Amino acid sequence: MNRERYFKSIEFKDIKDIIYYSTKEYAQNIAFIIKHKKEKEVTYENITYKKLLQDINAFGTKLYEMGLKNKRIAVVGRNRYEWVIAHLSNMLGGIVSVPLDKELQVDELESCLERSKADVVIFDEKQIEKIEEIKRRGNTNLQKYICMSEKKGYDNFWTLKKQGEELLKEGKKEYTKVKIKEDEMAILLFTSGTTSKSKAVMLSQHNIASNVYAMLLVEKFYPRDVNLAFLPFHHIFGSTEMIVMLAVGVATAFPDGLKYVAQNLKEYKVTVFVGVPLLVEAIYKNIEKEIAKQGKTKLVNIAKKISNTLLKCHIDVRRKLFKSVLDALGGHMRFIISGGAPLDKRVAQGFNDLGIELVQGYGLTETAPVIAAENAYKKKSGSIGFPMDNVEVEIVNPDENGIGELRVKGPNIMLGYYENEEATKTVLKDGWFYTGDLGYFDKEGYLFLTGRQKDMIVLKNGKKVFPDELEILINRLDLVKECIVFGLPSKEDKNDIKLSVKIVYDKEVAKEKHPDATEDDLRKIMWQQIKEINKTFPPYKYIKNMILTDKELIKTTTQKIKRNEEIKILLE
Repeated sequence: MNRERYFKSIEFKDIKDIIYYSTKEYAQNIAFIIKHKKEKEVTYENITYKKLLQDINAFGTKLYEMGLKNKRIAVVGRNRYEWVIAHLSNMLGGIVSVPLDKELQVDELESCLERSKADVVIFDEKQIEKIEEIKRRGNTNLQKYICMSEKKGYDNFWTLKKQGEELLKEGKKEYTKVKIKEDEMAILLFTSGTTSKSKAVMLSQHNIASNVYAMLLVEKFYPRDVNLAFLPFHHIFGSTEMIVMLAVGVATAFPDGLKYVAQNLKEYKVTVFVGVPLLVEAIYKNIEKEIAKQGKTKLVNIAKKISNTLLKCHIDVRRKLFKSVLDALGGHMRFIISGGAPLDKRVAQGFNDLGIELVQGYGLTETAPVIAAENAYKKKSGSIGFPMDNVEVEIVNPDENGIGELRVKGPNIMLGYYENEEATKTVLKDGWFYTGDLGYFDKEGYLFLTGRQKDMIVLKNGKKVFPDELEILINRLDLVKECIVFGLPSKEDKNDIKLSVKIVYDKEVAKEKHPDATEDDLRKIMWQQIKEINKTFPPYKYIKNMILTDKELIKTTTQKIKRNEEIKILLE
């Protein structure tokens, strides 16, 4: 399509080609940083790109010796080096990799292992109780269980890798010489299932490699960059991001958990961060809180205006001007990618004002994943940028405002849903993938999302309301932790809908800002704030009903609100 190309990117057919290129080009660069904790002592181990390939080939050679060529191997656990080697050993050996969510309950995990027909599971020791139960039940196809650390009664990842090293010394080269069939199923990924039972998405190595190529045409990474792998690898956004980083010689560190993100950013001198809006917005809120605590909100806002004026004259003083603010993020952060859901425009602008490049991307598991993204040269408030260079996007059946369903065509489109022909036919038609997302292009070609087709609320007068645009504004309120906007059948007219919101209030903020307030007092405060938001919209978008709670909304393990489940409970 040759739409947007700003940087050099090499087009590879499969992941094996990408890894072999990088491990030669960046042989002595650090690929992964592993933290070791022994009692109070903390040490760090740097894995070079050269060592990475040696480890992949050793472990993969052992997998072949175990008779696992052309088999299916599931990987379940937190982001860690063993996860990386397991997944990449599958990829480089033509073994189907089945990344599974570590947060799944035992029944769901068992179901995914059954449905994927996995022959082996490589698991984190923290999953041992679930694995023991699944093993006891005996309902799966599993022949072998490999633990990422030493556990009695199980094959050990590190022992197997060492045995693989010996096999390579003996001249066993079948694994390293295998030819990848780039257009066959290589990854079987389960969607997060926000509306129904998760579907198993079949992706090829070419799907992923084509998307890596397209992303590197528009987003700039440097071999000196350090990335914090916060997005879970079982998620397509996380695992493709991992390949992107490896394609350009970036070093990746592993986080210690949500509570330690700020600490890890400083510890590893992180320059690149990829996350979902929930986390990106939380980081920005913390920055704002810190500025307010120091009594510098007004000063920072004035400084932003000055620096933005200078920026128009190509004078960039942001990193110097906001050094103390940036130091709270480790002082080295330069680039943030947000994806998975719409990001608050104010947050995106806020990071950019401070001198941290923030871009938004849009995609789905079925599209491996990126369909469109912003870049340093193409940004517009509220937009998700332009389609990838090798991806076509069309708007189907646009309404009077040009809003319609997005359909996509390109080398990144999935092979289909595993053993679900009916669902595949619903979304794949004549080479086009129908996303179920609604959006429009503006006159300059920027793509805007308005919401999910299934979430759209249609009023009696035919007017359409997209919950997302209301939720973003409500989520900005101090007292709001999260919310969901929905249509409640009107008591006055059963054929009409009353726009309503369920708000989860932030108990800590309530205690800090309104220490003596009862829940009824908080309800009155928040209803007044909702009425103020209403004034910014035409009357048909007014929220007329509010439910307040301190109990979290039902979510998937990737922190997406299960809208249908929430609404079902509310309607009952």
